[in-house]
Amino acid sequence: MRRLVNSFFHRLYHYRYRLIRSYMENPHRIQQAQLQELLLFAADTEWGKSHFFHDIRNPEDFRQAIALTDYEDLKPFIARMMLGERDVLWPGQINWYSKSSGTTNDKSKFIPVTPQSLYKCHMRGSWDTMTLYYHSRPQASQFADKSMVMGGSLSRFDPFPKTIVGDVSAIMIQHMPWVARPFFIPDFETALLANWEEKLEKLALAGARTPNVVMIGGVPTWTVVLFRRILELTGKSNMLEVWPKFQVYTHGGVSFTPYRHQFQSFFPSPAVDYQEIYNASEGFFAVQDKLDEEGLLLLLNNGIYYEFIPMSEWEQSNPKALSLAEVEVGKNYALVISTNSGLWRYLPGDTVIFTSVQPYRIKVSGRTKQFVNAFGEEVMVDNTDKALAEACLLSGAEVREYTVAPVYFQGNAQGGHQWIIEFVKEPLDLQAFTRLLDLNLQRINSDYEAKRFRDLAMLPLSIQVVPNGTFHNWLRAKGKLGGQHKVPRLSNHRNFIEEILAQVGA
Repeated sequence: MRRLVNSFFHRLYHYRYRLIRSYMENPHRIQQAQLQELLLFAADTEWGKSHFFHDIRNPEDFRQAIALTDYEDLKPFIARMMLGERDVLWPGQINWYSKSSGTTNDKSKFIPVTPQSLYKCHMRGSWDTMTLYYHSRPQASQFADKSMVMGGSLSRFDPFPKTIVGDVSAIMIQHMPWVARPFFIPDFETALLANWEEKLEKLALAGARTPNVVMIGGVPTWTVVLFRRILELTGKSNMLEVWPKFQVYTHGGVSFTPYRHQFQSFFPSPAVDYQEIYNASEGFFAVQDKLDEEGLLLLLNNGIYYEFIPMSEWEQSNPKALSLAEVEVGKNYALVISTNSGLWRYLPGDTVIFTSVQPYRIKVSGRTKQFVNAFGEEVMVDNTDKALAEACLLSGAEVREYTVAPVYFQGNAQGGHQWIIEFVKEPLDLQAFTRLLDLNLQRINSDYEAKRFRDLAMLPLSIQVVPNGTFHNWLRAKGKLGGQHKVPRLSNHRNFIEEILAQVGA
């Protein structure tokens, strides 16, 4: 029976892939249609009326009518929506909200999850993920065996109980079609537990008892913790001894680059695939369609209209946003989205680089608020992830978490970068590792290399090693343990790094 079900999904995904091919081949027409559909649907909302949606005829009109927004701009509107007001940013009363605290702000953000964004964006993106995987791997058997879900939790909004908030993963689990539920572990009550440490233990027990798991999805940071606990419970040396039929790990949330070596130790087989997705609280944006190549296929037909701000415009008071047709391969852009969740010309804070424009593929390069540029070095997360991964590969070290901040000029002393690293396996020679990391970063980033020339503008980077569990405890202390919460990789200030150093008494 399971083989018959899996065969049915093979045929379903084959049909779905033809639809994906249509927007790969006609991206600009599809994006224009997405914009017009969004404007038409929201024209009679409060936002649509105040911005004259009925009069907007093309992307240029759209740019002129609406200024770029961020969460603080939309927060007053969203607050009213959460209290039950209708037709504010999107038609109707919106009862579901994705809670996202981000990495650099203690305040929670609540992103509306409308029926359209849930089913035509987030859920459709999940189906597209499987479509593209089955297209690449015709032998896939996700619907003949079991997959594991690692979700967040849900709660009612205290002033207005009809409003429900939680991680976008939890909202998706809650709305998973009944036909798919028998193929997932654990039970959904466990998957939606609010206590992250209790949930992690139950996930580990479920994983240890289910040998036919073929897929798991989650943030690498927490998946590593889960796998280590499963191995403790089973006494096995790697995850393939626990799950011998395992096929694919679907990951997102943070860069996989620093974790790839650890996962290859968990699954010591070239037959295991790693598929990256780009699913944020604000929308499901992209999926890796070619498993052996860098770059994620931009999903152009799921209720999102995209614009892109070049890096040269980021600090401008009125930055110019480009359409999809105007982007170039290899350049950093800040992402701008207008969505079927009622976000209009919204800056989620992510930066991307296009790896291809035929079709449009991207990779996430960092965050507009996660960079270090104290001395003109313009270091992004993509740079540090690659430099660290290469240093680990050459030294045999393994990293669990890291964060970087500038060391500013003090008197006549020069500045530089300070790294805090929590190792799974420390390098035999930390000084040699530090030099290697610094050289890698110079090779990857020419601006950093120029500032490091003969130590004239910047000193070599320094590393502070912290004990096992440091970042875990720091997140717990900030109320950000588990789920979508992530350690900020880069900061152009020392707030986070000083908190962590104080915690370990350094």
